[in-house]
Amino acid sequence: MKKYKVRFLKGEKMMYVVLLLLLLAIPTINIFSKSLLSETNIKNEKLKSKIEKKEDNNASLEMQIDELVSMENIQKIAERYGLSYNSDNIVNVTK
Repeated sequence: MKKYKVRFLKGEKMMYVVLLLLLLAIPTINIFSKSLLSETNIKNEKLKSKIEKKEDNNASLEMQIDELVSMENIQKIAERYGLSYNSDNIVNVTK
């Protein structure tokens, strides 16, 4: 019985090496990309949370502005400083 030695061609050796590298690289790249995506999603949720807090704060400040510019408040301040309310002297200024 003769023993045959398996010989690979130069191209075959290169193909096997490339195939082995791909089999190792593809799962590694997949895990890396998913971790980057997860990190980005976490940052996105933190920014959304900050935006919601700022919007709530802005709404609260708008309510305070509305209370301060109410007619009752203006009349109280005018009376405190001895001023009188004359609707003919009021001019509305808009942006």
